[in-house]
Amino acid sequence: MKIKTIIVEDEPLAREGLKSYIREIDFLDLVGSCENALEANNIISSENPELMFLDIQMPKITGLDFLKSLKKPPMVIFTTAYPNYALQGFELDVIDYLVKPYSFDRFLKAVNKAREMFQLKNQKPFEENFKDHIFLKVDNILKRINFEEILYIEGMENYIAVHTHEGRFITLMTMKNMEELLPSRDFLRVHKTYIISRAKVKGIVGNEIDMGMKKIPFSRSRRNEIIEALVGG
Repeated sequence: MKIKTIIVEDEPLAREGLKSYIREIDFLDLVGSCENALEANNIISSENPELMFLDIQMPKITGLDFLKSLKKPPMVIFTTAYPNYALQGFELDVIDYLVKPYSFDRFLKAVNKAREMFQLKNQKPFEENFKDHIFLKVDNILKRINFEEILYIEGMENYIAVHTHEGRFITLMTMKNMEELLPSRDFLRVHKTYIISRAKVKGIVGNEIDMGMKKIPFSRSRRNEIIEALVGG
């Protein structure tokens, strides 16, 4: 299955370079190329792409602001000449961050991440209505993890680490994707890099949640909301 892809890039040379790279990848299907967010919005509405190469510095609206405006954005790989936006990209759950000029090898690494994420999202286990477990791809195998075994989930850029009584399991996935797969009645995202199991909370100390063997920081701006969610059940 090919990944429907669009380019949003205001520099003509950069657009053409991306097109030539994409043509070399047999699992990518370029369905649109545009130079600004307005054109991109129209293509997203009509083509429903699954992957977007998005420049950050563009006229009228930046790539960051455009991405924030999308209710259901596709997977995103940022392309930019400015490396200082990497943290914001991570917070927006982008797949990767390409700093211009980038080589074909670096491009290939990014699209392989996108392909693995695409495959994970489209595998049959993820289509099931899970009641008490989830399947994660760990070391090239699909591992079943019961919800009751999970202590907390930690974000690590494009990967997550699922901490359980059995050990730590690392898989390629964004925190946003993981949050959507977990039942909200049992799990709560308390920080941009942490999701906790409500049942495993031992207490709250200052701005940290005591999970027994680990103290998890939580967002100060959401302090009252998080405490109410935990204490109120």
